[in-house]
This record gives sequence, C-alpha cells and structure tokens, in this order.
Amino acid sequence: MSRTKVGIIGSGNIGTDLMIKVMRTAQHLEMAAMAGIDPDSDGLARAKRFGFATTHEGVDGLLKLPEFDEIEIVFDATSAKAHQDNAAKLEPLGKRLIDLTPAAIGPYVIPAVNLSEHLGAPNLNMVTCGGQATIPIVAAISRIVPVPYAEIVASIASKSAGPGTRANIDEFTETTSGAIEKVGGARHGKAIIVLNPAEPPLIMRDTVFALVDAPDPAAHAGIRQSIEKMVAEVAAYVPGYRLKQQVQITGIPDDQPLRTLLEPGTQRPTHQVSVFLEVEGAAHYLPAYAGNLDIMTAAGLQVAERIAAAKADA
Repeated sequence: MSRTKVGIIGSGNIGTDLMIKVMRTAQHLEMAAMAGIDPDSDGLARAKRFGFATTHEGVDGLLKLPEFDEIEIVFDATSAKAHQDNAAKLEPLGKRLIDLTPAAIGPYVIPAVNLSEHLGAPNLNMVTCGGQATIPIVAAISRIVPVPYAEIVASIASKSAGPGTRANIDEFTETTSGAIEKVGGARHGKAIIVLNPAEPPLIMRDTVFALVDAPDPAAHAGIRQSIEKMVAEVAAYVPGYRLKQQVQITGIPDDQPLRTLLEPGTQRPTHQVSVFLEVEGAAHYLPAYAGNLDIMTAAGLQVAERIAAAKADA
C-alpha cells in the first residue's frame, strides 16, 4: 500500500514524539524528513539514526531537501510565531499543514468533534493540549443542553513543558478559550494552564466546569451518557485518556453569585457540570506523565491518518 510521506518541523519534545508515533503506529503515513534549528538536538540526532533526511536550517532547510517534493503533509511543532512564517512558505507550494502550535491560522480541529468538517483544509490547527483534552467534553455537554459558560483548567508536569510550550502560554489561553466556544459550543469559554513542579512529576490532569440549564433528571442522564461516549471516542486514538471520577452535576443556589462571562439577559443556569480527567502518555519519547505531549501528537497523527486514508479511498 502506498503511504503518504510526511515531514516534521521542530525537533523538540513534540516533534520527536510525533516522529516515533509515525514510525510505530501509523498505517497510512511514512516519515520522510525532520527540520529543526538546533543542530545538537536529540530529535535531529534520532532522525538521522533512523535514516530520515534532516536539516538544522528550519523550514528553509526543509525546502532544500531532495525529499521535499515527495512530502505531502507537514507537521509544525515549533511555536505560534514561527508557524506564521512556515505557513507562508509552505502553503503556496501545496503542502497540507497540521499545526501543533497555538497559532490558529487554520480552523480549530478536535478529531473526535469536528475533523470530518475540515479534512480538506490546507492548514489545520490542533488547538492546544488542554483543548484536545477538554473541548470534547464541552462539546458532549452542549449536544444535550446549551452551555452559556465553560471553564477548563489544564495541569501538566513542569518537566513535560518544553521551551515552545512555555513561550506560548498567552497563545494557549487565547486559542483554547476561542476553541471552547467555536468547537465546544459554549457561549463563553475560559482556559487556565498550570505547570505543576511536583516531584515525582504528576500525569496530566484536566478539569472542566460548565454552567447549564438542566433542571430535570433526564437531562442529567443525557449529559453523563454523552460525556462517557465522548471519552470513549477520544480514548480510541489517545489510549491514556480517561475520566478520573464520575461526572458531577450539582445545583446552583439561587442566591449564589456567578462571577462568569454570562451575557446580560442570559437565563440563570441551574446546574454546574464538573468533569475530572487525566491523560497518561504512551511513553513513546517522554515518560508516561507527559500526557500533554501525547494527546497533542496522537491527535495530530489521527488527523494526518484520516487525510491520507481519504486520499487513498478517492
């Protein structure tokens, strides 16, 4: 079976983990080249040992490689700012881009929620690790009842946050908040990221709080079932993704102030839905506590696999 050749820009944690995933688990993809900017990076060294084309001249070096013409899909695992330059150089050449930075040039894509809508897009944005973990839950709730407000908190081990992640903190909150609304279906969204310095490092934990108008038990049952179904769908491509405990749906007292972004005139929500998740990494490159890395690369790989499979079926 002919496989679609892919290249990766970024030889850090995400790019290196993604390379290993393509090698070990991809059915429709073939690794062709890796580009970085640090000639001494572990990612480039590994790529060379595996026999792939490499360059430490970034996207410009990638364009010069003999293998470039055969590459159809390029993963960008650099930074939000760098992706703007990379996209400007690659999109005109007909390369499909899967953006693992928070640049948000292309449409937000959460594979379990809206991938089918954007398979033809030239540049697909994978939002953030927190977005990949929590937006499916917001979407699952909003399919049952309106969600006037949703807030997510993503807690990751400090050791799993590389320079790119730390440089993109502002973009993380803005991009994730926007995707909570555009993909998750919440009227207003808020995102918070916590870099946890605990030793030994803790695996990724995510919390979703959603305010809803769901006064009857039937709606509560529907919300729980929708969330459980969504968790199973995400776990199909991120095996370490799971509920930490049962979904909690609690009433909001009439006299409790709501310090949220509810629009004036919005009907007061009756309940808060609280969902607690954890993401254990597959340990392809970093240890299992780095679920934030794993969910991003697994989601990006899922997108590329679906694009390549659609091409093969055409």
